Amino acid sequence: MVAAAAITLTVMVVNWLLAHWWVLLVALVLAVLAGVGWVYNRQQQARWDAVRAQGLRYGLSQLDSLHHARFEDAVRDLMRRDGCRDAQRVGGRGDLGADVKATDPFGRRWVIQCKHRRNGAQGSAVGTPDLQVLNGTARQVHGADVAVIVTNGRVSGPAVKFAKEQRLHVVDRQTLAVWASGSRPLWELLRAVPPPRRPSPLS
Repeated sequence: MVAAAAITLTVMVVNWLLAHWWVLLVALVLAVLAGVGWVYNRQQQARWDAVRAQGLRYGLSQLDSLHHARFEDAVRDLMRRDGCRDAQRVGGRGDLGADVKATDPFGRRWVIQCKHRRNGAQGSAVGTPDLQVLNGTARQVHGADVAVIVTNGRVSGPAVKFAKEQRLHVVDRQTLAVWASGSRPLWELLRAVPPPRRPSPLS
């Protein structure tokens, strides 16, 4: 009787599914999406683990050869190397001056604008207008404690002056070389970084 009931129930379920085939399609799509998401998360976690284990480093020649989007990825990865577990690249159309966002181990919110120059130091200098965009959105729109512009190129004198006046931080080619090729976090290389928001084992 139990076997007969099980067979009858199975037949009913099969018939219902045949009549409502779209349910199977939706379930299949959801299962595929869930599987893709799981695989992606595992791959990302493995990547970050490898980054931390290997002590990520870049040379200037490597950074110069990157596409601008991959340069943003490199900056994000360096922030993760330094302990910013939530570092993410948000650059793209409509990014409002933020290419990378991160929270450091001291609770400070970092908003970073990246300016990649294909020709490195020979490319056009980062100017005051670039700093003005960052200044106008980093704190008011993105809630930054630390607003930074990072470039593998040059920064004009007026731009450096503007940055000091507006409490913006500039990571030029020389500072980038030290940060990317070493193991010191960015906040140890910059002056006048705001104090920690919360205690940390690193403080």
